[in-house]
Amino acid sequence: MSTTTLLVRKNQLAETRLHTAETTGLADGQVRIHVDSFALTSNNITYAAFGDTMNYWQFFPTGEEGWGSIPVWGFGTVLQSLHPGVATGEKIYGYFPMASEAVLSPARLDSSGFYDGAAHRRELHPVYNQYLRCNTDPFYTASTEAIQALLRPLFITSFLIDDFLADNDFFGASGGAMLLSSASSKTAYGTAFQLAQRPGIEVIGLTSPGNVAFCESLGCYSRVLTYNQLEKIAFERACIYIDFAGNAKLRHAIHSRFANLKYSCAIGGTHVTELGGGKDLPGPRATLFFAPAQIKKRSTDWGKEGLGQRLVQAWQAFSSRVSQGPRPWLLLQQHQGEPAVAAAYQQVLGGQGDPRTGHILAF
Repeated sequence: MSTTTLLVRKNQLAETRLHTAETTGLADGQVRIHVDSFALTSNNITYAAFGDTMNYWQFFPTGEEGWGSIPVWGFGTVLQSLHPGVATGEKIYGYFPMASEAVLSPARLDSSGFYDGAAHRRELHPVYNQYLRCNTDPFYTASTEAIQALLRPLFITSFLIDDFLADNDFFGASGGAMLLSSASSKTAYGTAFQLAQRPGIEVIGLTSPGNVAFCESLGCYSRVLTYNQLEKIAFERACIYIDFAGNAKLRHAIHSRFANLKYSCAIGGTHVTELGGGKDLPGPRATLFFAPAQIKKRSTDWGKEGLGQRLVQAWQAFSSRVSQGPRPWLLLQQHQGEPAVAAAYQQVLGGQGDPRTGHILAF
């Protein structure tokens, strides 16, 4: 038996290679999981772009200097288990390498799932180390696996961004405008979907000319503008910048134009070739949003069960909207096999294709 992994050069994300190695035996307490399918979105490109800064490369170390394995969200089936609490054949949802198989070391088991207790992951955030058993997961339905893989982790981030801003009274921008860059990205429109439910908030999507029609068709943006149309927003307007693009030039333009910018929230890096730091910006400091911190806060405020109930309720409303109607927000595209996986990665990295397409990959 062998395992195939897509390796990415850390400092040159367009350079990849497929690596196949013979599988090794399991140690006591380990399980081997076949990665059945996983989603690939601009969120995964963000993981790579911030791989060193946010420790994303550390989840699945490759053992090869300069090469990394990008984490992805998806579903797997337990092929082999040397742990008494995990049965062969169980279906699992969680964080996997972009590979055909993964070896995990289950710890802290309960009826809902377990955490990977591997030594190299102990200092990494537990949100990414948790694996859920599909037979007890309130999010799970077999017919919507692909939508879950594509949107669930992104929507949880969207939910938390909206909640974080509301929890902080929109930093004094209540009744103002929320400016969302990379408005066609899934995490951005999930955030817009949540924000649109809050009274008095104008949700403005910023995007490239080619994606304006798509963003407008979603119905969750109050209006959609291209990146060079900032002058259509009053410069004195109280606003918050929610930055999914990571484009340094755009960030500087927004900070320079809006004298009443209350908060600058850095989320992702979909504009990979135009990333840059936030030094010497006019106005507020660009602050990186870290979703696990808000999860921790709300788990304390509401309890783990209370947070889970709110997330499931919001997810059901969002996922229903995404898949309904004659023009659903998301159309699935399957990519099967090693060459197809490598090609799909290049497509998503390049930001090409229809934003309505969701990519599901499998080796």
